[in-house]
Amino acid sequence: MSGFWRAALLLLAIPALAACATSGGPAHSHAHSGDYPEATPYDASMDARSALELALAAAAAQDASGEGPPFHVLAIFGANWCHDSRALAGWLETSRFRALTDEYFMVVHIDAGVPQTGEGRNLELAAEYGVSDITGTPTMLVINANGKLLNSPEDARGWRNASMRSEDEIFAWLEGFTPR
Repeated sequence: MSGFWRAALLLLAIPALAACATSGGPAHSHAHSGDYPEATPYDASMDARSALELALAAAAAQDASGEGPPFHVLAIFGANWCHDSRALAGWLETSRFRALTDEYFMVVHIDAGVPQTGEGRNLELAAEYGVSDITGTPTMLVINANGKLLNSPEDARGWRNASMRSEDEIFAWLEGFTPR
C-alpha cells in the first residue's frame, strides 16, 4: 500500500489512539477469564463512514497500482464494553496478525454501540453491504476493493464468540481471504 494512503489512514486513527492513551487505563489488559490479549480501539466519536470510505479507496488504489496482492478492508463493528470485541481486537494487534493484516487488509474498527438494546451506532454502514439485523458484537465484514462483501452476512454476524475462538482459528479464517 502506498505511503500516502497509510499516512491518511493514520491521521484518521489518531483520535482513537489518543482516546486509548487518555482513558485512564491501559489499552491492553489481561485481567479477564479468557486466554487472549485485549485492545479497546472502538471510538464512538470517529467518523466511521469516512474511515470506511478511505480504507476502500486505499484498497482500490492498491489494486489499481498492480503492486502487490489484492487488498481487502476488514470492517469490524464492535465495542469497547464487549469482551469478544476486545479479544478480537487484541489478537489483531499481535505481531503474528499484524504481519498478515499489513500485507492483505486495511482494518477499520467501527464503534457499534449496544445493538442488543437498540442503541446501535453505525449499523447502517454494515447494512449497505448486506449485513443487517446486527444484534451483537463484534460483527466482521471482509470487503474487497470493489466494495463487494466477501464473507456471508451470517458469517459476518457470527463473531459474537470471538473470545472463545483460538488464535489459530481466527488466523486461519483471515488467511482464507488472502491469495496465499
